[in-house]
Amino acid sequence: MPQFLALQSTATILPIALLICSNVFMTFAWYGHLNYKSAPLWAAVVVSWGIAFFEYCLAVPANRIGASVYSAAQLKTIQEVVTLVVFAGFSVFFLKQPLTINHAIGFALIALGAAFIFKSPLA
Repeated sequence: MPQFLALQSTATILPIALLICSNVFMTFAWYGHLNYKSAPLWAAVVVSWGIAFFEYCLAVPANRIGASVYSAAQLKTIQEVVTLVVFAGFSVFFLKQPLTINHAIGFALIALGAAFIFKSPLA
């Protein structure tokens, strides 16, 4: 495989992998404290802020690298779809909250909307 194609492939896949990892951190930062409601709110904020630092350390490079092959709208769309998938797993496995058919329908509609971002203009 020529070096250019290898770099192009890396620039296509690496941002998605980094966004998945960053979203795991961000989901724990935003929602992880819900399993520790007895902890003071200030502690939840400080811990969440610390966790979010690592999210930024992954999200910023993901967007910088991804901008070489994706538009900003495509990067944001990837991030939102990844967020939904990560959150769905987090909700079920960490928060022990079931997903319902309403969640599935809502997520499917968002995914349908996301698909339009990657299509050629309908003009």
